[in-house]
Amino acid sequence: MKGIEYKGLEKVDGPIIVVKRTPNSFYDEVVYVRDKTGEKKTGRIIDLNEDTAVVQVFGSTTGLDLEDTSVEFLDKPMELRVGKGLLGRIFNGLGEPIDGYPPVISSTKINVNGNPINPYARVYPRDFIQTGISSIDGMNTLIRGQKLPIFSGNGLPHNRLAAQIIRQAKILNSDEDFVMVFAGMGIKYDVAQFFKNTFEDSGVLSRVVMFQSLADAPSIERIITPRCALTAAEYLAFECNMHVLVVMTDMTNYCEALREISTTRGEVPGRKGYPGYLYSNLAELYERAGKIQGSTGSITQIPILTMPNDDISHPIPDLTGYITEGQIVLDREMSQKGLYPPVAGLPSLSRLMKDGIGKGMTREDHANVSSQLFASYSKVKSIRNLAAIIGEEELSPLDKLYLKFGNEMEEKFFTQGEYEDRSIDQTLDLGWKILSILPREELYRIKDEFIEKYLPSTDEHSDEGSSD
Repeated sequence: MKGIEYKGLEKVDGPIIVVKRTPNSFYDEVVYVRDKTGEKKTGRIIDLNEDTAVVQVFGSTTGLDLEDTSVEFLDKPMELRVGKGLLGRIFNGLGEPIDGYPPVISSTKINVNGNPINPYARVYPRDFIQTGISSIDGMNTLIRGQKLPIFSGNGLPHNRLAAQIIRQAKILNSDEDFVMVFAGMGIKYDVAQFFKNTFEDSGVLSRVVMFQSLADAPSIERIITPRCALTAAEYLAFECNMHVLVVMTDMTNYCEALREISTTRGEVPGRKGYPGYLYSNLAELYERAGKIQGSTGSITQIPILTMPNDDISHPIPDLTGYITEGQIVLDREMSQKGLYPPVAGLPSLSRLMKDGIGKGMTREDHANVSSQLFASYSKVKSIRNLAAIIGEEELSPLDKLYLKFGNEMEEKFFTQGEYEDRSIDQTLDLGWKILSILPREELYRIKDEFIEKYLPSTDEHSDEGSSD
């Protein structure tokens, strides 16, 4: 049902307009704004007081006249039309088709603002997702229903890594496929085209829903893009019982749009000028991942954010790390050495890993091998710092073995081809092979029974050691 149309504005400031409030206005209500020529723009109410409503316009407000502009209150929140026809489609940031095909045929519309999942209804994530990437599967395992962001920087191959995860992700001991929901916020055309081509080349485009707000679209549109994408994901997961993998890039662009609105409204800024509600706003998005009782579907999130100046303490990665269950950190130094994927061994973390690995899920030795690789690689960093001071030739024989271990770890375990899909057994066997460089007494985080069963023979170990 159409709402009543009111003429005249109180104020126009950037993407924000202020209008007289109607008696039944509510937060997040959709409005149509028409200029004096009749051109229609969509907006939504982002603030209310006794007399006025603050409306965020998705588009340019240039040319809006205070007297001749009319506002129509639609008496409904922003909604997305959903159905099985979502799969294989491409939409703009507001959920409107941009692939040349008609809108989704369905009578079901869902409020894009969503509702938080009742904690009591949540099912704890436990199913291991094999990405085929050793640095993730072996040491920072992704679990179905988890939110595991990629912390990257400008120019680093985060898009290639995300595309590889999308191509290769599978749940072990299950023949159920993933469907993908992709949300691009403020991305360049070539990035959007890269993902589309990747989906086409790997034959999964028919199982992908794309929402893209390109860099030349109004920045305010980026606020709605992830909400539309997550609404589609929730429908596919909890109504259609599908496993959904959601990739959202770039969350930094989303936060910049939030800051733009906050500045325009004259709000008191928080850290680095971002609004004080940045944490709760990001939580609204990230917490829309998981598994719920009564549905076999799930939503697994991989948000991608480029850290300004590679600063992991910047508010965006800092707050994201608090809300999500770990992070995959890309390292610029490794990338400059030509290593792919340049996943940093020590800052990366998966908080749900311990509950999704082990006997019956991955392999019985997984936790021990991962722990030992972390511990040994951490020691390598200290020895490299020492070598930079006293010179490598002054190091002890054991320290030199650790340096060799570190180089092998980076060149063989962390590094792999962009289209190389390693099973979890291959990843763990490779970990054992690299650990065999070290003396057996250095493997203090691994049970003796696993050392007896999995460690390569002493002949191989001595060959490796003598070749230094």
